[in-house]
Amino acid sequence: MTDERNIAAEQPAVEDSTAGEPTPDDDVARAQDAAVEAPAEPDWKDVALRKAAEVENLRKQSAQRVQKASRDGMRRVAAELLPALDDFERALAHAEAEEGDAEHHLTAGIRLVQQKMLEALKRAGIESYSPKGEPFDPHLHEAVAQHPAGDGAQPGTVLEVVQNGYRLGEDVLRPARVVVAG
Repeated sequence: MTDERNIAAEQPAVEDSTAGEPTPDDDVARAQDAAVEAPAEPDWKDVALRKAAEVENLRKQSAQRVQKASRDGMRRVAAELLPALDDFERALAHAEAEEGDAEHHLTAGIRLVQQKMLEALKRAGIESYSPKGEPFDPHLHEAVAQHPAGDGAQPGTVLEVVQNGYRLGEDVLRPARVVVAG
């Protein structure tokens, strides 16, 4: 009997040491409470609408990336072609200034090639602009010289265009090089 008393006396001491700890029954009760509070099933219509919006956003982002890549490619092509067009213009101006060929048969053919190149650039969205007589705008023009304002020209206006500028839509690919009235 003394052994039974010792075992019985030890049991209350063990129960007292675990009184603050959760029992397996407490964990089951908490899990059941959480299951009751959580929605049983997601709203599939809401999920579908969210996924459709994500797909639409991806389409828009993809279209923007394609458009940007296209514009960047056009910029690179224009950067390579514009110096050649400038050389055409200078060569034609020099050849037409010579007195040897009054009818300029050769220069007329070269002028046609130049026009075809300009038309191809225009179809691609690249346009030339010549701001003669317009107010100087540092975003669109590059001043290479300044002359005194004369003949009724207002100070700050473009007197002469040394080299045409080029735009791709609203973006300036190359500013026009100009002489400005001072």
